[in-house]
Amino acid sequence: MKKALLFTVIATVTLSFSSLAKAENGGTYDSNGSVQFIPNKDITEPLDPENPNPEEPVTPIDPTDPTGPNPGTPGPLSIDYASSLNFGENEISTKDRVYAAKAQELSDGRFVPNYVQITDNRGSNAGWSLHVKQNGQFENENAQHTTLTGASISFSEPTVKGTLNDVSAPAATNSFQLDPEGASTLVMSAVEGAGAGTWVNHFGNLTSLENGDVITPAIELFVPGVTPKDNTEYRTSLTWTLSDVPGNNN
Repeated sequence: MKKALLFTVIATVTLSFSSLAKAENGGTYDSNGSVQFIPNKDITEPLDPENPNPEEPVTPIDPTDPTGPNPGTPGPLSIDYASSLNFGENEISTKDRVYAAKAQELSDGRFVPNYVQITDNRGSNAGWSLHVKQNGQFENENAQHTTLTGASISFSEPTVKGTLNDVSAPAATNSFQLDPEGASTLVMSAVEGAGAGTWVNHFGNLTSLENGDVITPAIELFVPGVTPKDNTEYRTSLTWTLSDVPGNNN
């Protein structure tokens, strides 16, 4: 009986030490990892629209303003840049004429197609829409204050490129004509779940002329021959509007 009791005590002590040894040499424990993102409100610099994955900042030259282009709007949903359009110096004609926009010149001497660039750093993937409108007909500043009656600007051949390949790209309007009366026109839009990151939409490709000019034929100005033209410069302005209204799949 005593031998049996002694064996039981020894066995119990042995098992207790064995269990303690196991507890000291192993086991599992859970910990966590965390990261948080907030909307980026910085201004995004213009990027090279010809780069397949636009990343390299560039400095565009505004052909209509020697002080340079306006800075982009602050984020997180922003218009970073939109080219000003210069349709060149042309001889007065009584025939219908179409003039191509000169290409976008960069500070390093290169030329790229005219383009518009937007950034969505909201972190909501809520979609957006970009519109443009022409603020009145081309007008000169002489005493007669005449306008280019019947003139119209048209855009075609959009190419959209973005910094995030794994996010659905926004859709661009294939071609559109501006309304000098001020009605806005859809340029491109992103549906819900798309359009995050930075996107450039450039119009067509470059063409070099014999006189040395580099043009973007996808942006044209039509001027009727019957419209009187003074020996002076005519100007208009465009307003680009980016809203948080998502695009439509239909």
